Amino acid sequence: MYNFTTRTLFLFPSFSLDQEEQEKLDRFLLFLEESGVSKILNSVNTKCSANGGRPEYNPCHLLATILYGFAFGSGTLRDIESACHFDLRYIYLMDQERPSFKTFSNFINKYIVPNSDQIFFTLVYHLLQTLGIHHDAVFIDGTKIEADANKYKFVWKPTTFHLCLSDKIRTLLTDVSLERGIPKEGIIDSKQIAEKMTEFHNVLTNVNPDEEKIRRKRYDQLKQYLLKSLEYEEKERICGPNRNSYFKTDHDATAMTLKTDYYSGLGSNMHAAYNVQIAVEKGIVTAYLVTQSRSDYKDFIPLIEKMNTFYQRYPGKLCADAGYGSLENYRYLHDHGIKNFVKHSSWEGNVSGRNPDKCRIQEDGTIKCLNEKQGQSIEIKGRHPKRSGDAFYKVEGCNSCAFKDYCKQRMKIKDQDYRVFELNPEFRRYKQEGEQNLLSIEGIEMRVNRSIEVEGAFGVIKEDMRYTRFRRTKLERVSTEFMLTVLGYDIRKLFRYFDGKWKSGYWQAPKDIKPEKFKKPSAKRLSNRVKKKQSKSKNQEAKDSYKHKYHKKKRLCNPD
Repeated sequence: MYNFTTRTLFLFPSFSLDQEEQEKLDRFLLFLEESGVSKILNSVNTKCSANGGRPEYNPCHLLATILYGFAFGSGTLRDIESACHFDLRYIYLMDQERPSFKTFSNFINKYIVPNSDQIFFTLVYHLLQTLGIHHDAVFIDGTKIEADANKYKFVWKPTTFHLCLSDKIRTLLTDVSLERGIPKEGIIDSKQIAEKMTEFHNVLTNVNPDEEKIRRKRYDQLKQYLLKSLEYEEKERICGPNRNSYFKTDHDATAMTLKTDYYSGLGSNMHAAYNVQIAVEKGIVTAYLVTQSRSDYKDFIPLIEKMNTFYQRYPGKLCADAGYGSLENYRYLHDHGIKNFVKHSSWEGNVSGRNPDKCRIQEDGTIKCLNEKQGQSIEIKGRHPKRSGDAFYKVEGCNSCAFKDYCKQRMKIKDQDYRVFELNPEFRRYKQEGEQNLLSIEGIEMRVNRSIEVEGAFGVIKEDMRYTRFRRTKLERVSTEFMLTVLGYDIRKLFRYFDGKWKSGYWQAPKDIKPEKFKKPSAKRLSNRVKKKQSKSKNQEAKDSYKHKYHKKKRLCNPD
């Protein structure tokens, strides 16, 4: 049985659909048919009520129309509804039926939202087979997209206020001799407060009239504390353990600083937003993830695990920017045999020589500072590392070193003839391994392609597809919306394949290219920069930073 490719002929059309356009639509419908996505749609329970009613629209026709609308339209359901009335392409895909935007919305909520991952990976897997993509290089990047929420309806997680309230409750209960069973520290649960109110009420019946007035006042105060405690607990429940904020108009949205702002033009104000991640292989978005995280490095492992769940493989090599360079992520790549092309936070400083690492770890477990002096691992009596896995290393002969000003700029005591470094040897080894890979010819190729593949994908999604803000609320629906958007991006690639214009865009390094090296840092230049920075006040630094951001934004907006 065919689900996508069965169509009714046009009866007495005022003008017909272009033959070339119809052939592309037929190939698109055949692609959907061969992918097997109809099995997912047919598995959804569609039992009608006992009272009967109109039969449902064909779910395959609705899916094909929605995917086409997200790929070549604005992606709004009202625009898709309108197109089904006058655009012959949508009329053909919908088989001359004209559903309302509400019908499309109900279809998405009923069919797509519960099966969004299965639909996406089924179609993308078939797309990779159609285009003949068998490449093991994956490029990952993320961005923050504004949520459909009022930025001024912002609520912080009230943990600090809750602790202060618990201290007040603790003091009140102590004054009335009801502190038994109450924790001496931390937050007092509302259930415990309610139990103490019951005990307090029983006590009120056994006091003389002179004390009753004072105790009644304290009882009313405890009642107000209980109501406030319930309010704080509700806010903490909405935030959850991993968030510090939410918005009243979309509880799943998190306060994030975006790159642009409506008013200042700079990323200075907090907005309700979601963090989205994509993985790209040869121009095709092969995985996506929508989270509430404010930083990218936390979403690195979940995205790769999501890919492995559906594709049953890990990528051979992976490239990402410095936002993903954490010890946990490096260790994950090493444990799963994935070649590391992930930058770290000090990458740009090492490349330019303007802010290089102060030391590097050697194969024998020792370190070398910027002046090529060797340092040994030591233990300091009465002092322990700040983080688990860190170790102390000592380098001597610092007073005569040209890098002294730069190396000791953050130390309180600078006249000592030695320098103690605290670092994680495992993390440093992973970082230096990634540096070696990135500086190689293969690394140059990966870095260039990362800007083409994944950053180019976000550029098309935001600029060409005009997708800069979510239209739905709640994490599940927002995730489905973004899935349809990136799937629309992939379908644009499919239609370019139909036109014979599809190119992977994967750049290959020329044969005469040579591996790169870090720029050798200049001790004099680093020392001058440190002295200049120390001479400035904090207010001046803030002004200079604002001017830099302002002029950078101006240059981007007015390149001429």
